[in-house]
Amino acid sequence: MDKLFVIKIGGNVIDNEQNLSTFLSAFAAIPHRKILIHGGGKIATKIGDQLGVASNYVNGRRITDDATIDIVTMVYGGLVNKKIIAQLQSKGCNAIGLTGADANLIPAVKRPVKEVDFGWVGDVNTANIPVDTCRLFLDNGILPVFAPLTHDSQGHILNTNADTIASSIAIALSAAYDVRLVYCFEKKGVLEDVENEDSVIRLITKDKYQQLLSENKLFAGILPKIDNAFAAIDAGVKEVLIGDAADLVQNTTAQTLGTLITN
Repeated sequence: MDKLFVIKIGGNVIDNEQNLSTFLSAFAAIPHRKILIHGGGKIATKIGDQLGVASNYVNGRRITDDATIDIVTMVYGGLVNKKIIAQLQSKGCNAIGLTGADANLIPAVKRPVKEVDFGWVGDVNTANIPVDTCRLFLDNGILPVFAPLTHDSQGHILNTNADTIASSIAIALSAAYDVRLVYCFEKKGVLEDVENEDSVIRLITKDKYQQLLSENKLFAGILPKIDNAFAAIDAGVKEVLIGDAADLVQNTTAQTLGTLITN
């Protein structure tokens, strides 16, 4: 099968114009099929403040009320996404900016209200992602760039976690491609010692993960990312890579600098 890289970039890179430009140059240079999923950064919060719409978070997750969904749709699907597309075109990378509503690419459901009502927040319906439509772009040299927005098939846009979108797309396309899911963040990889950037664990299998957990060697904040990675692998994704955005090109080769997670 052909190789496909599904790459997620977080808001910390989007908030820094120089870091974003450097990252997009690296992304454009990857000589394989690829998909980019970007987070929102702090721009929606800034514009919301300018418009008098305060941001509201519970446990680090944005509450998306009627006013907020309008702002994140404008910012994520418009301003941030189209600036990324324009930069990629300037780097010779023929990209197309998308939300989950475009071509029905990422169907989702509004998150049910339990302890917290998150408002217009979506949970992806991975099984209904149209693989053939995604392949139309990829097999014709057009590189999809997804904003962190989905839709509920009832006419509503839903604010959706970019990590989840990346994982769902990787899982859906793993039937058609040899997929490596790449999560870019601000550290070199999963660290054995969170204070030491040189303590990157190069390879984590399920056995290795259990060993690291039993020895209490992992920073608590990284555990959801690793759990998410193994969930993707169990659903068909071949490999997941967690690493530094600055090491992107190297992390799409066999000689990775970050942490490779496999079965």
